[in-house]
Amino acid sequence: MAQKQICTTAHEAVADIRDGASLLVHSFGPPQAWPTDCLLALAERGVKDLTVICNTPAGGPTSLNILADKKQIRKLICSYVGSPSIPTEISELVKAGHIELEMVPQGTLVERVRAGGAGLAGFFTPTGVGTRVADGKEERIFDGKRYIFERALSADFALLQAHQADPAGNLTYRRGMRNFGPAFAMAAKTTIAEVKEIVALGAIDPEAVVTPGIFVDRIVQTTTQLSVAVLRQILMAVGRTTDMEGRALGDGGPVGLPADLMAMKAAALLRAGECVNLGIGLPTLVSNYIAGRNVTLHSENGILGYGSFPAEGEEDIDLYNASGQFVSAVPGCAYFDSTVSFAMARSGRVSTIILGAFEVAQNGDLANWSTPKGSGGIGGAMDLAAGGARIIAICYHRDRNGTSKLVEQLTYPATALGCVKSVVTDLAWIDVGADGFVLREVAPGLSVDDVKAATAAPLHVSNDVREMQFA
Repeated sequence: MAQKQICTTAHEAVADIRDGASLLVHSFGPPQAWPTDCLLALAERGVKDLTVICNTPAGGPTSLNILADKKQIRKLICSYVGSPSIPTEISELVKAGHIELEMVPQGTLVERVRAGGAGLAGFFTPTGVGTRVADGKEERIFDGKRYIFERALSADFALLQAHQADPAGNLTYRRGMRNFGPAFAMAAKTTIAEVKEIVALGAIDPEAVVTPGIFVDRIVQTTTQLSVAVLRQILMAVGRTTDMEGRALGDGGPVGLPADLMAMKAAALLRAGECVNLGIGLPTLVSNYIAGRNVTLHSENGILGYGSFPAEGEEDIDLYNASGQFVSAVPGCAYFDSTVSFAMARSGRVSTIILGAFEVAQNGDLANWSTPKGSGGIGGAMDLAAGGARIIAICYHRDRNGTSKLVEQLTYPATALGCVKSVVTDLAWIDVGADGFVLREVAPGLSVDDVKAATAAPLHVSNDVREMQFA
């Protein structure tokens, strides 16, 4: 079997990457599993005018931020550039106009790359129909459903991180680190794999190979090792903590639910036997309240069957959800890449999706990816909503300025149209019916009038409205 080039250093591995090259850079966004040595080598060489295709560029000091100081990136194609409340070096460069940005829904992004690696021109997808993402794209109707056309993506080079490689270039990945890697390996003229371990030919069970060596050109062993303690500090710094204090409705007024009780209520709406996806932010807390519920959790980075956050000291560096938070595996857990993960969602096999929200309109339209000023990131929400699953939105009823998030019509850019079925807030559980918002339950200590006053749309009150139940 043909041997691949095994490089002694990352500088050797990236030596022929020149100014103006296009790069596929593998990682999901958390600080772990970036090809950090290769990025550091590119930074030291000062290669510039790069077009970079990645999921999200900023995940701490191991990430694409390495190329930010010298302004080496000309264009960025990604699904998420930064939170409105958590600026990063990359997002500031985008905002200042130093980096051209093309924002792509996460599942569409990995599928465009998969199509490029498969020699296809593109594909039709329901993701993004009726939103800003569809502007200027061909739209067709198939079997009564609207689809838009997305072009394939490929690049000059791909930089991956994998777990093991052998001299034939065969790669294995570990737990949640697989995500975009297999698709990215296929879609580059030259693929460079930065790996934790290089093993002897034949040491990898052929059944365990995820990326066959035909897609890999060079291998280099990583020297960057992050401890769980360091990762925990990075994740805390980039906003992975959640305020557990309830917000007061006014000076001296009653207080709404804290985040953990909001998550507990959302968990109570889940049905036995469901496959459920949890969006970033508040929804991730739901994983702490499903034990014994016969609910299977699904994550976009390629995990089916995970559980609560592990106790401190029990974390696995490669076992994290789509928000980058450490999670625990449960019996029957499966790992796969992001193309498979989004296929599960778009095909309707994921039955309920819990997402955060900037706004929810009375007809079920959802906005959760961008502010009116354009700050934010699409992430996987558009693809998750495209499969027709039940969408439960979880959010504070009003933002910190006192503006209601439950509105007659969206004022923020839409994520998906008519998709939300229920809303859980710190004040209430509200369903979205044919005639608009329907109040089902009110948080303890609050009245129906409190909820009405905080809602910027007509609110119908159910005949059996009651105090919120958490079981």
